[in-house]
Amino acid sequence: MKKQQQSVLMNVRTNYPRFSVTERKIADYILKNPNKIIHSSINQLAEDLDVADSTVFRFCKRIGYKGYQAMKIALASEVVSPIKDIHENVDEGDSFDTIASKVFRANIETLEDTLQIVDEEQLQLAVDTIVSSKSVHVFGSGGSSIIALDAYHKLVRTGVNVHTVTDTHFQLMAASQLTEQDCAVLISHSGSSKDILHILNVVKKNNVKTIAITNFAKSTLSAAVHVPLYTSSKETDFRSEALSSRIAQLTLIDVLYVNILLKKGEEGQAALKKMREAILVKRI
Repeated sequence: MKKQQQSVLMNVRTNYPRFSVTERKIADYILKNPNKIIHSSINQLAEDLDVADSTVFRFCKRIGYKGYQAMKIALASEVVSPIKDIHENVDEGDSFDTIASKVFRANIETLEDTLQIVDEEQLQLAVDTIVSSKSVHVFGSGGSSIIALDAYHKLVRTGVNVHTVTDTHFQLMAASQLTEQDCAVLISHSGSSKDILHILNVVKKNNVKTIAITNFAKSTLSAAVHVPLYTSSKETDFRSEALSSRIAQLTLIDVLYVNILLKKGEEGQAALKKMREAILVKRI
């Protein structure tokens, strides 16, 4: 999978939680005035924000560009020929068809944005970690618990010794029994869920291998696990980014499932066959 260049605006949104107060000031200006940025010099931008030129330059380096000019050129390619973001806001007067279109387009954009930031090496490491572990426990609280159940539903088909529970007390009990031979997959959109961080603390004491699926780079969760996997989603007035990100989380799990099944080869196919035969009795 060839890694694509992440867009400037998406890069700023993804890294926003780790910015300092001054950096957020620059980030907010870029997000609100992208068209103005491409016609401004670094001196003009610094003057408008009452910061030093060097502060703007360091910000550009921080989000992955050689300097202000490189960032501005990349940004220009996004805003000169923009794709109309009709999904951004739902209006009270919108018809059912329009709302449906906006929701579908928001989901499509979330998937496209996430695909751009998928790290092939980290994804491969996650697959290898899951396949080589004695057991895999998937943890998620609140809305993420539904994603954890989907991960169980997928991985159990591959023959992986996978487990999940939704009660937070049971989760901590299960986490306490894991060893360095096991793997914990922790799912949290924010990367700062207290329930998930409690589980992380428990499994780290036992040297358990850890994988995270989260929306934010450099969150407490992503910084502490062995393998962080990221999604990318934006928030609108009628649709939280946590709601939108579940589409990307489910898709990441699908990607893991397919790669694990392929890696396990005949063993994986045999497990899939046994599963299909077992549930055949449920069909009319």
